[in-house]
Amino acid sequence: MGKGGRVLCIGLPMALSIASLICLVIVGLGGTNKNNANLNNLYFFRANTTDIDISPSDLNINIPDTPLTDGIIDKGTDTVKDAVGVRDFYHVSLWNYCAGDFEDGKDKVTMCSPRQNKFWFNPVEVWNLNNTGIDHLFSDELKSGLKAYETATKWMFIAYVVAVVTTIVEILVGVFAIFSRLGSLATTIVSTVSSIFIIAFALTATILYSTLMGSFNEALTQYNVRGSLGRNMYVVVWLAVAFSFGAGLFWLFSSCCCSGRSNRMKYDDGGAGRKNKGSYERVDSPYGRREGPGPVNFESGPGYQAPHHGVPLNNVGNRGTAYEPYRRADV
Repeated sequence: MGKGGRVLCIGLPMALSIASLICLVIVGLGGTNKNNANLNNLYFFRANTTDIDISPSDLNINIPDTPLTDGIIDKGTDTVKDAVGVRDFYHVSLWNYCAGDFEDGKDKVTMCSPRQNKFWFNPVEVWNLNNTGIDHLFSDELKSGLKAYETATKWMFIAYVVAVVTTIVEILVGVFAIFSRLGSLATTIVSTVSSIFIIAFALTATILYSTLMGSFNEALTQYNVRGSLGRNMYVVVWLAVAFSFGAGLFWLFSSCCCSGRSNRMKYDDGGAGRKNKGSYERVDSPYGRREGPGPVNFESGPGYQAPHHGVPLNNVGNRGTAYEPYRRADV
């Protein structure tokens, strides 16, 4: 396989590595633009608070008995929801969350929070429940789950950043794999590290938000607050895993199988001293010596012994066989 074949062999894992990086970038773009419907559909977790049912009696505050407060109590849940500023839904992404309302049966994102590293969704803070007394409605299990969720998001964010960086390095090092299998081996090592962190990120995100969804639905169902997962986001995340894993396998294959050397032997017929392997070349006679390119100079006389020149005489006198003037070039 020549250099052209080597380039083709490297092209597939390189394309898979780039596809994995694109998926990771798409994950990071989720929830970054409230005016982009496609990005708004990329979220890990969704809290649906459209039908939230919290009565004023659930609040740990004293409400004076006046016609105004009587009217507020009669309006019930909508008044409490509007008072604390709760929207119809919340989408939790990697860097932030977005919120909005239902209009004509469709989601309309109206705001996205500022992006921040190691972001985690705190419903008490996001729903402005700090001073309302509503946060006492959260069970101990939910509070414990939110605390674990806060800790896990830090690891998830670190795994994501390392995955992106190592994938970029994998692509850059992969360029050198075109020239040698040693470059492929180095790329395989980087690809392995990248795949480990991509898988770690995907597993953490999937398990983390699945657990959070279960906690929300168990603790807040009585208040008509429901949690769900964002299917589009997880499809992109696990596609990144698949592309990265496939790239690693093909990088490994290219490091042991795809050589850049040609299998065809090239010969130089006109070069001095270059002989085709497997062909025959003339050897000196055992009965004389050659002085340069001229004819063989035969010597005779008492006590003279012809030089063998490394060629066996095959016991000419004993076996009655003739001397062979040619030998194979590879002998």
